[in-house]
Amino acid sequence: MADIFERLTKNSGPLGQHRERAHGYFAFPKLEGEIGNRMKFRGKEMIVWSLNNYLGLANHPEVRKADAEGAAQYGLALPMGARMMSGNSNYHEQLEAELAAFESKEDTLLLNFGYQGMVSIIDALCSRHDVIIYDAESHACIIDGLRLHPGHRYVFKHNDLEDFEKQLQRAVALIDKQKAGGILVITEGVFGMAGDQGKLKEIIALKSKYEFRLLVDDAHGFGTLGKTGAGAGEEQGVQDGIDLYFSTFAKSMASIGAFVSGPKTIIDYIRYNIRSQIFAKSLPMPLVIGNLKRLELLRNHPELKDKLWSNALKLQNGLKEKGFDIGKTDSVVTPVYMKGGVEEATAMVMDIREHYGIFCSIVLYPVIPKGHIIFRLIPTAVHTDEDIKETLKAFEETKHKLDAGSYKADEIPDMAEAATDKRFEYLNHKLKNK
Repeated sequence: MADIFERLTKNSGPLGQHRERAHGYFAFPKLEGEIGNRMKFRGKEMIVWSLNNYLGLANHPEVRKADAEGAAQYGLALPMGARMMSGNSNYHEQLEAELAAFESKEDTLLLNFGYQGMVSIIDALCSRHDVIIYDAESHACIIDGLRLHPGHRYVFKHNDLEDFEKQLQRAVALIDKQKAGGILVITEGVFGMAGDQGKLKEIIALKSKYEFRLLVDDAHGFGTLGKTGAGAGEEQGVQDGIDLYFSTFAKSMASIGAFVSGPKTIIDYIRYNIRSQIFAKSLPMPLVIGNLKRLELLRNHPELKDKLWSNALKLQNGLKEKGFDIGKTDSVVTPVYMKGGVEEATAMVMDIREHYGIFCSIVLYPVIPKGHIIFRLIPTAVHTDEDIKETLKAFEETKHKLDAGSYKADEIPDMAEAATDKRFEYLNHKLKNK
């Protein structure tokens, strides 16, 4: 018999295998100070492009005031218990009603967390006879929800409508054969890694040909897309065709929690069958009150979204003018695609942080294929023209170093010991003198 702990110690997983050299720098870094466009990292001021604080609400004075007053009046304990048993309140129901109206849906259910909520929604909706069809680049919360599904699931190539219809045909054939079940299609309003919108309009158009229901995860579209900020469905003019609209408060609202909106009968069904909420404590009152204020600001201050898009377009256009590949993004999410190995990516991140004061997220293998690097930049409404100017300069100069081979090194430094590690000092010196 194997010892479970011994097996886990020997096999740390695809990300955990790098933990000793990555912890504290590439993984689990500590950003300090007030949330904003510039924060401290390891004692140095950085222009931060890694926070999903799209509308700049995290430190908005009205938000801070609402959060503080909610905590002072109610504390973090109220309401006690799960909502079904003892944890409901007028404020929870008010937030649900306001979100439903904002998203042009009949009803809304609050969720404690986005990840947990999506996993549990899929579990609540689908039986073993139902077939789920989903986009290949769906978020991890969707993938993990699918793992709970006891029935069939078919994946279609990312935003590939021809392949999507092929999977629909497979699903219809299976359901006809088993004489039971229905079809749930799951996609995203905005794909958080590449920044491209889901093909909602085209998918919904196929409802005239096939019978299915559509669940859309619009975590990155809510608050950033559409005339009013209602998301990708509003942006594409097909909000009515989305059967269940899901989003989180962790992005544009800079908070905690999530919600799902749709027909009252279905939301009521989810409300009474979603295990992650039935058996979990209710969202604390200060968060609910704070989210009401955030939603009010999102609705009534379109200039926040306008400023966000102004910054995003300046950044994206500047990158394109300098010859960078930012893919097919049609949202504010800004990926920058480059080629290189883990060794080069490590050195490049160090350089851009230590010598240019730019903090942004990097994506490597196994998330993407070997030999590729993605820097993901998240513009917000609080970034400045100076931030964008400095960042474009840093990317231009570090790209020249990458192309010239300046980031090749014999060994990747252990960032957990970076303060005293001689390898880090060597690489730091090498980069300074390039």
